[in-house]
Amino acid sequence: MHTRRGDRGRAEGRISPKDLGLWNDEQRDALAPIVRFMRAQGAVAGTQLAHAGRKAGAWPEWGTGRTDGSIPLDEGGWETVAPSAVAFPGLRVPRELDQPGIDGIVGAFAAAARRAVDAGFELLEVHGAHGYPVHEFLSPLSNQRTDGYGGPLENRARLLLDIVDAIRHEVGESVVLAVRLSATDRVEGGVTSDETVQVASWLGEHGVDLVDVSTGGNAPATIPAGPGYQVPFATAIRAGSKLPAGAVGLITEARQAEHILLTEQADVVLVGREMLRDPNFPIHAARAAGFPTPPVPAPYRRGFR
Repeated sequence: MHTRRGDRGRAEGRISPKDLGLWNDEQRDALAPIVRFMRAQGAVAGTQLAHAGRKAGAWPEWGTGRTDGSIPLDEGGWETVAPSAVAFPGLRVPRELDQPGIDGIVGAFAAAARRAVDAGFELLEVHGAHGYPVHEFLSPLSNQRTDGYGGPLENRARLLLDIVDAIRHEVGESVVLAVRLSATDRVEGGVTSDETVQVASWLGEHGVDLVDVSTGGNAPATIPAGPGYQVPFATAIRAGSKLPAGAVGLITEARQAEHILLTEQADVVLVGREMLRDPNFPIHAARAAGFPTPPVPAPYRRGFR
């Protein structure tokens, strides 16, 4: 399975002006041939649906020579939105969302899901982690509302559940639906693992098939990274919610991934950074695990003899 990261459902939901999107039919039509090619190779194509919230409108990581802070409005930036007017450190203060704004985000996720399915994607993932709007609503650090979207956990989870319901209503049971969550903010006063177990349980009741478990991203925190450092959070959520869980976090070797699955620490292993370091990681992993070498494009075959 190959999952594309971060299709934005609205132009103002982009992290930077360079982001891909699915907020119009032209974008859908441009992605469709790519998906057809992926499926023709035997892959299952998935895409991640996201909105950047208070982290939107930032400088891209390449091409400008600037990576600090929000893009000024007079240089192509735009107003950002969040559950409360609380800025992420170093970025502009967002506008607090009103009910029409919240409804617009829910509708944009559903419309992007429809376009993704029409383009041929067979798995959709809602990005609800790393300090983007779903996470911003879930976390007391960024959600200071006193209405039906703030306070108790069931209120803070309302946006996420509304998004999931809207997507299922739009596309039915035709695709796998996953949600990426940050299990904990890793700072005092933020989302806790126990709360995320409860959120995952609710997601199962609302038709979600898988939770992709990460941590952090909504506030500066010291995260002790190392091989498989996020895996225990997936294990805890899997055990507590009974919903299948995906593990992430410096999973860099085939045997490591296999061990996670065989010991039932997670149901799925998701590899990101290692694919950036080594785009041929699936081929190397298959060979290391004793499987025949997968098909290799002709220009590269000499490298695998």
